[in-house]
Amino acid sequence: MAKFKKETSKELPLPASTSLSDIVFMLLFFFMVTTNMRRDTPMVQQRFPMASEVRKIENRALVSYINIGQPLPAHQRLFGTATRIQLNDMFAEVDDIQDFIASERDRRSEADQRLMSTALRIDQEVRMGLVSDVKNALRRSGALRIAYMTRVGDDIH
Repeated sequence: MAKFKKETSKELPLPASTSLSDIVFMLLFFFMVTTNMRRDTPMVQQRFPMASEVRKIENRALVSYINIGQPLPAHQRLFGTATRIQLNDMFAEVDDIQDFIASERDRRSEADQRLMSTALRIDQEVRMGLVSDVKNALRRSGALRIAYMTRVGDDIH
């Protein structure tokens, strides 16, 4: 009688992929919940001055940001090296601030409009004349709650 040898496959079986989709959706959901989306991309240099006492902003959703500084090297070819004001994702002039504040108010509910504030992200090399002009434009538009972005420093004299 002849012996028949059973040929065994030397290939490994494929791993079970039934739970793979569950893992992918769990990771996707985790990153969607924990990621903070940046509202605007800074187009100006932002080296904040140091401060000895700072407070954290309570509700960031009610804050409108105004960036002031020298354009980043990627934008200097088009906009030059002079100090510029950035509102959302575009450069603007001091006269555009009132329209910016009005549009930011229109985006919010009436209850939130009272709690709205403006944060100034000003480079430490910016001259105070431009900052005063921006503050006067904010005052004319009725945006009286102003916060200055700083970094915490211990060696302030």
